[in-house]
Amino acid sequence: MRPSLLFLALSTVLATAQEKPAPATPPDAKPDAAKEEKKPAEPVTKDGSVTIAGKKIDYQVTTAKLTLQKDDGSPRASVFHVSYVKKDAGDLSKRPVLFAFNGGPGSSAVWLHLGTLGPKRVDLPGDGTQAPVPPARLVPNEFSILDVADLVFVDPVTTGYSRVEKDGKPEEFHGVEGDVESLSDFIRRWVTEHQRWSSPKYLLGESYGGIRVAGLSSQLQSRYGMSLNGVVLLSSLLDFRTLSPGQGDDLSFQVYLPLFTSVAHFHGKLKGDRDALVKQAREFANGEYALALLAGNKLEPAKRQAIAEKLSALTSLPVELILQANLRIDPTRFRGELLRKEGKVIGRFDARVAWPTTDASSDYPEYDPSFSLALGAYSTTMLSYLGSDLGWKEDSPYEILTGKVQPWKMGIGNGQVNMSNRLATAMRDNPHLRILVMGGMADLATPPDGILYSLSHLLELPESAKKNVSFTQYEAGHMFYLNPPDLAKGRKDLVDFISAGTK
Repeated sequence: MRPSLLFLALSTVLATAQEKPAPATPPDAKPDAAKEEKKPAEPVTKDGSVTIAGKKIDYQVTTAKLTLQKDDGSPRASVFHVSYVKKDAGDLSKRPVLFAFNGGPGSSAVWLHLGTLGPKRVDLPGDGTQAPVPPARLVPNEFSILDVADLVFVDPVTTGYSRVEKDGKPEEFHGVEGDVESLSDFIRRWVTEHQRWSSPKYLLGESYGGIRVAGLSSQLQSRYGMSLNGVVLLSSLLDFRTLSPGQGDDLSFQVYLPLFTSVAHFHGKLKGDRDALVKQAREFANGEYALALLAGNKLEPAKRQAIAEKLSALTSLPVELILQANLRIDPTRFRGELLRKEGKVIGRFDARVAWPTTDASSDYPEYDPSFSLALGAYSTTMLSYLGSDLGWKEDSPYEILTGKVQPWKMGIGNGQVNMSNRLATAMRDNPHLRILVMGGMADLATPPDGILYSLSHLLELPESAKKNVSFTQYEAGHMFYLNPPDLAKGRKDLVDFISAGTK
């Protein structure tokens, strides 16, 4: 399966490592550069301000690398991050701090950083379905949440400017468990060095970041005794089965159906009340359709025909195509088929985006227009912002989204990754831990019904903890914050969530 995107991090003080003394050499001898230890770059701190909700917020932004170390003090990896701390915030024990992570795995924190949470955002035209005229620009982000929480945007190892150091090995970080272990160590260090143990603490993960923060919520609690106040799952997942079907495992086809209905309605292929249609699709997916999928090749022909006709009514796809696909339409095929007659393909990250197809003969779309419109804009603005505004200079390339984290070790054995139990354990052991789920109704990368399914199957979760889970939905896709009304709503939902935890 293709890696899904996700989009984030806040400040740090760089761990200082003493340089080892060089051996004595003759006065005219030149040092061997390959054997010299690199001195860690010093943190760079700047002052800034942004107007949020009509109020000027003064802040300090720190760009830095924090060196993760082995027990003997030798460097394992350096984690690049950007932190925003409100000036004159008063009692820090009452000032929340939020750690933000994108996903991939292989994505830096740029998307959340410059898309929704930070004090600057990429300026996209209209409703976020068209690319800006290059070069893209940053504008002040009046929808930042810096007024209610300090922010730390973290690039996991090998993404952004984060790198494996000389005493570390890539395989220690490129996997579900290694990723959680290293980032929990980062959070512990940041909190300690910034004296924020007494502050309310939140994690926000987008896309694969949901897997990440679910693991972190349990790891931080069990390993370091750090209880969190909240976890935000933005366009996320907890269980890969909800995205990727397997032989005899048809769950993902059920999960995607309500979203297919929502997207078909958006493009005018279905008429009527969108929410009523989505509810109908959800009930069908969890009832009659689920039983039909369970029947496999034993499904009677008449029943098979009836199911195909209902699927057609809920997706607008031809009955013949659905029968040909054995009642199982994957999201990539849906993207290529929905607007085939119009000569267009729709986006994976945002199915509102519909651009011309470049291969009308193919059953599957050859590109994702919603990714195309965002990648260049975010890459350009991030590199300009780091160098010009934040004053961070580095020779190595900034890895916006990299395949260098592959192969990613998904876990032990042949099972699919499912972090639901980790989140449930954290909620069981910390009855005050609250969860906010944010999902887009045009997100074909991580459909909202996937995480709804995962959370509804936390069967051992205490009844008292269930009230701590809240859901909110948006009109756009994976990065729903590219759509201005969703950006405004997302800020309100996050502010309400964080503020409720400080009362």
